Amino acid sequence: MSEVFYTSLRTRVGESLLDKLERLVRRAGMDKIDFNNKYVAIKLHFGEPGNLAFIRPQYVARIVKLIKEWGGKPFLTDCNTLYVGGRKNALDHLESAYQNGFNPYNTGAHVVIADGLKGLDEVLVPVPDGKHVKEAKIGRALMDADIIISLTHFKGHEAAGFGGVIKNIGMGGGSRAGKMEQHSAGKPYVQQDICVGCHKCEQYCAHDAVHVTDGKSFITEEKCVGCGRCVGVCPVDAISPMWDEANTVLSEKMAEYTAAIVRNRSRFHISFVMDVSPYCDCHGENDMPIVPDVGIMASYDLVALDQACVDKVNAQPPMPGSLLDEKIEKSWDHFHTIAPDTDWEAALVRAEQLGLGTRSYSIVEVK
Repeated sequence: MSEVFYTSLRTRVGESLLDKLERLVRRAGMDKIDFNNKYVAIKLHFGEPGNLAFIRPQYVARIVKLIKEWGGKPFLTDCNTLYVGGRKNALDHLESAYQNGFNPYNTGAHVVIADGLKGLDEVLVPVPDGKHVKEAKIGRALMDADIIISLTHFKGHEAAGFGGVIKNIGMGGGSRAGKMEQHSAGKPYVQQDICVGCHKCEQYCAHDAVHVTDGKSFITEEKCVGCGRCVGVCPVDAISPMWDEANTVLSEKMAEYTAAIVRNRSRFHISFVMDVSPYCDCHGENDMPIVPDVGIMASYDLVALDQACVDKVNAQPPMPGSLLDEKIEKSWDHFHTIAPDTDWEAALVRAEQLGLGTRSYSIVEVK
């Protein structure tokens, strides 16, 4: 059984939530990690422009401050997105991060986009016991780091059920090609009405699967290996993944990608169970929270932490007027009520099988 440390959002006069966060991580033993002269990847989601539910930069700044006090060299990181938006390449991603307050002046740490300018800078990491993934495609900066600290905004997700530590690290840490592998069992396709025939995809394909004919790109499925390079380099976003993976398999793949990133490495995890929006921070908007704010939770065990967070949320009453409150048919599982085709439990079961932690936990409350 693992310990999950929890603090509520109640404060007294003269004490801020930043002080409670620091007390929480100290009590949870984060300072036991040897940070001295180590590169520390702080993995978080910077929020899509227009979304306001992401973790406040002030919380991040306090964690950065502590890591520096303990001798570490922290940087904030995430990988580029597979879909079109404000974080599909490093330049747009940095701009989005800065707009949302994640810059060196606010947080005390630089932002490094882990998979590089176009999402092609990756490391192939073996997953010898993978059921779906044998070689995960991970953003290089994440694998170059000595220590992984995850800061997760816990919320709902339309494909994974909820977005917790496994989603943050596993899906978030995958390069654009890694994200495509998790989301899709098929090959990418070209939207001919958008394609401008620039030959970029043809130049980057290592398998001679892409050719431009009569000003339009075509993919030969027999040659395509589904690596996703063409998706990353297309300047007009004319090439898209199939988005055809079943949600149970998606959840299991995320766990296997998480294993590729965290195994045999020092790591610690903090989840902010507040502003629990029904959908991912990848949206350019955020709906009102589905439940009242719960608090902040931390653990060395990412499986126990995700399980504890989902249990805490499911124990809350629906927020009046929220999407959850509007659902006529409700179950004990708030996330399944909102997205009934999802299977969040599959990620936890698979992560436990992979030895990443246990779903059995005890709560230690930090006042």
